[in-house]
Amino acid sequence: MFQEKIYNLINRDRKGMILSRIYDWYMLIMIIASIVPLMFIEDYPIFRVIEIVTVTAFIIDYVMRWYTSDLQLKKGWMSYVVYPFTPMAIIDLLSILPGLNLISPEFKLLRLTRLLKIVRLLKIFRYSDKINIFLRVLRKESQVLLSVLMLALFYIFITALVMFNAEPHINPNTGLETFHSFFDALYWATVTLTTVGYGDLCPVTDIGRVVSMLSSLFGVAIIALPSGVITASYLEELREYRNRKSNEHTKPQPKVDF
Repeated sequence: MFQEKIYNLINRDRKGMILSRIYDWYMLIMIIASIVPLMFIEDYPIFRVIEIVTVTAFIIDYVMRWYTSDLQLKKGWMSYVVYPFTPMAIIDLLSILPGLNLISPEFKLLRLTRLLKIVRLLKIFRYSDKINIFLRVLRKESQVLLSVLMLALFYIFITALVMFNAEPHINPNTGLETFHSFFDALYWATVTLTTVGYGDLCPVTDIGRVVSMLSSLFGVAIIALPSGVITASYLEELREYRNRKSNEHTKPQPKVDF
């Protein structure tokens, strides 16, 4: 069946298919090539060629995945309706939109910024086993990571609130505005919690400096909390991945005719 052959070619849940692996590498090359023009200020003519080639590849890939969506979603004809609203399909569509002005000038409104092309990097999730392992780790430990995130946000809010009310809005030493708005305090609390501390906003009172020191110390502790959890879960997923790969190599590989 032609549709099944296309599905086996473009999806990564099949084993022992050389053509599908070649297709994966081809799409990875297209994704990386499409990002190259963003690394330059000048717009060289070769970049237009790269954009045409890569956008054409993305469109063909999107159409093939939509065409085989019933085999993936297994919802009959409703699969063709549901598929465009799935997360990866939305990413695929956003990857195509920046290049539509190459087809017709009427599509220039869809190219909001060059930054929209960065969305194409998210397509790598489909083709990288290592990234998929990390995503599985995040899903498995989502409750722990969400708890840490809520703790960090709560601490940022409390620290910003204390700093905003403890610090003067005008620095008495320089006469310049400091923590002029609550957003300034939130910005300061965030960069201090992550131990970055750009230095563009600094407390000038003793209370503010004490809060700043405590925020830096607690920042190290809070940021370090999920590290052990993610590391342990990642090692577990990596062992399972290696076991699956080992089992695949011991099984006879099916022959697929194209």
